Amino acid sequence: MKGFSEVFRPCLAVWFVLASTLFPGVAANAQVTGATLSGTVTDTSGAVIPGVTISIKNRATGVGRTVMADEAGLYSAPNLQAGGYDVTATQPGFSTVVQSNITLTVGAQQQLNITMKVGETAQVVEVTEAAPLVQLSTSTISAAIDSKQILDIPLNGRDWASLATLSPGVTGLNQEVQLPFESGALRGNRGFGAQLSISGGRPTQNNYRLDGLSISDYTNGSGSVAGVTLGVDAIQEFSVITGNYSAEYGRTSGGVINAISKSGTNAFHGDVYEFLRNDKLDANDFFSN
Repeated sequence: MKGFSEVFRPCLAVWFVLASTLFPGVAANAQVTGATLSGTVTDTSGAVIPGVTISIKNRATGVGRTVMADEAGLYSAPNLQAGGYDVTATQPGFSTVVQSNITLTVGAQQQLNITMKVGETAQVVEVTEAAPLVQLSTSTISAAIDSKQILDIPLNGRDWASLATLSPGVTGLNQEVQLPFESGALRGNRGFGAQLSISGGRPTQNNYRLDGLSISDYTNGSGSVAGVTLGVDAIQEFSVITGNYSAEYGRTSGGVINAISKSGTNAFHGDVYEFLRNDKLDANDFFSN
């Protein structure tokens, strides 16, 4: 048995090395959090143009994605990171079209139709008109809260999930149903995060997602398993889906709070903040005056 073990271990190590080098890697894109950009490519007469090359480049990271329109002139680029993009359409016999003001939010399904003119490829037609933010390719009812709103709006306790009440159909129920921390396990049964009623549902019917993973606790209470979520400085943006969401979300009969954390860019950046809570700064109540 000793001789077998001495031979087996080196063989196993060699097998792992070969498996990691010979087998191609597969890109793992987070479901639900990625945005989808799709549309139809046509000429000025409205006829579809097949085989158009669509290049989609993230302005913050420089990461690009290239897709090709099919026979019906349709293209689709799923699982795009939320942020700003430049879209370029090229096809021999047509002028190059550049759309540089595309903003994709978390989980969005954005439609962008492109019209190309007959001409040389070297000729560039730059579209400066902002793309419509209305999602025409899905019936999902949602609202997005971006990083500027998260940082600029005052928060009591720096809980970004409390901003979900800015969305229509969302009501905060902290004072009505939340138990004090001294209750221990009883409070844990309802979750330690913000208690939200989405479209009239119970707080325990919601699904909290961070970077594509569900962070609801074992009772499907709000917040994470540890009782907290990432702070406002770590969240890039989040969306609140109140109805008509697809089956890919799952685990909910209420609403979905879908958040993504900040990621690196090509520009150096950072955050510094101070959180001060002192009763000396509180205003006097009526009976103290």
